[in-house]
Amino acid sequence: MRFVLTALAMIGGIVFTLIGLGFFFQPESTGASFALLPDGIPGLAVMRADMTAFFVVGGGCMIWGAWKRNGELLLVPAALFGIAFTGRLVTAVVDGATPQFWLPMIVEGATVVVTLLASRHLPHEAVGEGH
Repeated sequence: MRFVLTALAMIGGIVFTLIGLGFFFQPESTGASFALLPDGIPGLAVMRADMTAFFVVGGGCMIWGAWKRNGELLLVPAALFGIAFTGRLVTAVVDGATPQFWLPMIVEGATVVVTLLASRHLPHEAVGEGH
């Protein structure tokens, strides 16, 4: 179980980091796949800054936590994707949802579950560090 959760965290982290780099290097095309259209240069800046930060920090913490077998690091992406999931849930209730609306929620929810379970099964200090 621990190996599977660690592997899922590592794979998910790599995917999210690549998505973040896509927002940095190709904000228009990556944003379009997320239904985001920049409003001129300020919109491109938001996509490069905020979306890159979200995915690279979340994915990077998943990679680092899995690599170092450190459960504390996995709490960061759990919080990020949990807040994203909550925002989508509020949107579904307040504004309604389209048929394709649910896939991102499934990904975010699964990410929260995997990172929380992996965090629980991995130590909360880096392996090899003496205290």
